[in-house]
Formats: sequence, C-alpha cells, structure tokens
Amino acid sequence: MRKKEKKWIRFRHRVIRNIAYVVLGVYVRLKYRVKINKFKNKEKRQFFVVMNHQTAVDQFLVGMAIKGPIYYVTSEDLFSNGFVSKLLKWAVAPIPIKKQSTDTRAVLNCMRVAKEGGTIAVFPEGNRTYSGKTEYVKSSIVGLIKALKLPVAIMKLTGGYGAHPRWSDKVRKGRMNVGVTRVLEREEYATLSDDDLYKLLCDELYVNDCLQEGNYTGKALAEYMERALYVCPRCGLSVFHTEKEVISCTKCGISARYLPNKQFEGIGEAFPFRYTYEWYEYQSAFINGLDVTRAVDTPMYTDKVALYQVVLYDKKRCLAEDVTLALFGDRIEVDTGTESFILPFKDCRAFSVLGKNKLNVYHENKVYQIKGDVRFNALKYVQIFYRYKNVEKGEKDGKFLGL
Repeated sequence: MRKKEKKWIRFRHRVIRNIAYVVLGVYVRLKYRVKINKFKNKEKRQFFVVMNHQTAVDQFLVGMAIKGPIYYVTSEDLFSNGFVSKLLKWAVAPIPIKKQSTDTRAVLNCMRVAKEGGTIAVFPEGNRTYSGKTEYVKSSIVGLIKALKLPVAIMKLTGGYGAHPRWSDKVRKGRMNVGVTRVLEREEYATLSDDDLYKLLCDELYVNDCLQEGNYTGKALAEYMERALYVCPRCGLSVFHTEKEVISCTKCGISARYLPNKQFEGIGEAFPFRYTYEWYEYQSAFINGLDVTRAVDTPMYTDKVALYQVVLYDKKRCLAEDVTLALFGDRIEVDTGTESFILPFKDCRAFSVLGKNKLNVYHENKVYQIKGDVRFNALKYVQIFYRYKNVEKGEKDGKFLGL
C-alpha cells in the first residue's frame, strides 16, 4: 500500500511566522528604514507573489506586507547547511529550487502547496541586483503562473539598492519602500499570450534604483564594490580596489568617489560613468564582445580561494582551504597544493553567484562551491562562463551572462 504523503503546510508555520515577524519586523524597520505598505486581503485569499530582488531581507519584507505564512521558492544552497537547513525546513518549509536549471520537482512542490491553500512567493530574477537595475527575469515564471492558476500579487521594492547594495557589507541610512503594486487575476492573465504576460511582468517588476531620489549615507560607501566590477573603462579586464568612498583600478590608476546620491565623481579627471548600472552595462557589453577562445593559454585571472563540495539538500564538505583558482576562456584550473584538476566549461551545466560573492560550479554530477576573501569577485567567473556557452552554441551575439 502506498504511503500517504504528508502535508506541506503545517499549523506551526503560522505560529512561527507570527512570532518571527514580531521580533524581526521591528529590527528590519529600524535597520532599513523601510516603509511597509500593507496589502489588504480582506477575503484572505491565497496568492502567488512575485517581487524584484534588491536586499538580503527581501523575504522578510514580503512577509511584513502580506499576512499569513508564505512559502518561498529558495535556492537549493539554503538546504545544504546541515542542522540549520533542517531547522528552517521544519520551521517555515521553503520550496527548494535548483539555480540556473529547469527544476520539475520545484514546480510540482509549488503546485502541491497551492493545492493545500498556501501562498507562494518567488523572486523571478533569481539573483539580487548588482547594479541597481532589475536583473534578467526568467521566462519560466510564465509557465509557473499558468500552472498554479492563482491570482498574482506583484510587489515592488525601491530604495533597497541604495540602502544595502549586494556588493556591500554595510547598510546605509536612507529610505526604502515596499508594497503590492498590482494584482493579476487568473481571468486577466489567462487571456494573455506567454510573451505578453512575460513582458507585463518585466515591466511591472522593473526598477532602476540608481535613479530613485534620495541620499544613502554611511561609512565606507564604496567598500567591496570590486565584488561587482572588474572591467576598467580605460584598460579593460582588471582588478579594482576600494577604500572608504573610493574605487580604483590597480592597473591604470583611474579612480572615482562613490557619493551618497549613488553617483560617481571622478578623482583628478572626469569619470565616464555616472551610475553603477552604466558601468555594469559597459562591463557586460565588454564581455559580450570578448573572444574567449583566444584566452586559453594564459589565465585571465587567478584567485586564492577555499573549495567545497556541496552535497545537495544535505551539507558542504571542505576539500581544501588554500586553493589557487585560474580562470581561462574555456575552463577553470584548480590547484589545491597536493592535486590539480580542470573544470572544462563544456562539461559544466551552470555557474551561479550566491550571496555577495560565493561561486557555485555545476560540473557534470557534482556541485563545487568556491569562497574567496572579502574582495573576491565571483561575478567574472559567471559572466566569462556564459560568454563561452553563448559562443559554443553559435550565439555570438547572445546577451545573457548568467544574471
């Protein structure tokens, strides 16, 4: 006889949610100075919530705006931290999804939660923005919406990039605002083509936080910006260093000051970019014009890192703590000091950035996690990898670089 499947939704999720938001709600409001526009759900309906992704506390902001337990679609990395992962699974039951891949299991779990009457939340970008602009929205969100058949609550967060950029460890003093901006009823989106629904979602979720009014003050405003930027407007592929409000190219010396109004100010000369998103777009265009097939003899970059193997939905195992990582146009070479091996891009399924600057490499049937020092730039590995994949597929004009 087939064993009866346990319910995903439990009463304890509501209790834990209520306790958590009493405690964490006060902290988040004070720390981030965020205005929460409460969503009025008088009929107590369930929703499929989608929101742009700017800060590390976005999931709390969703929960503070919408009453009741919410089941978040979350990267599988959250489920690979041993006891902590088991505790989170018991307490709030997030829905795991494999990053940068099609995950049928995640879709089925979402349908299961929806059938049980739960509200589900997802960040369709799959990544927090590095530049202040909404990142690439995955088109698979359309299929999930139509499969779940729930009303869609579209939430928008502004001010998050100004208050706490992904590349920074510090929260700045400034204003954030979050709330539901539109509800799409099933009858409304059922009449739309997939392309039209996708465009609507992209338009509704779009934010360019660099252009939002307001100052964001604090100490060391530019610190760790080198986690996001690695292409110099003067000398191309480079390494940057930040100190307090200043970011400088270590090769040519060009430098700029990052101001509370989220703008750059050149030091000693005019600077070609006014906002981070302009620099980020220049960087992406530079990589999209790069012939990576010519960068196979000499490393483009080398980094000192720690190497882990991720046992999905279980734990992470440290393989070596003092590793030299070499990035080429078609591969990564790993030297642990006692052994060396190669991770050819052609054999890798995906690269992804987790958090501020951790790198996951999905090679054949293994997942490696790479952690550098506080200034480590994981983004360059992701973007070079996807540039290679675009060229390999014959899409030399392909624009998508993993985020």
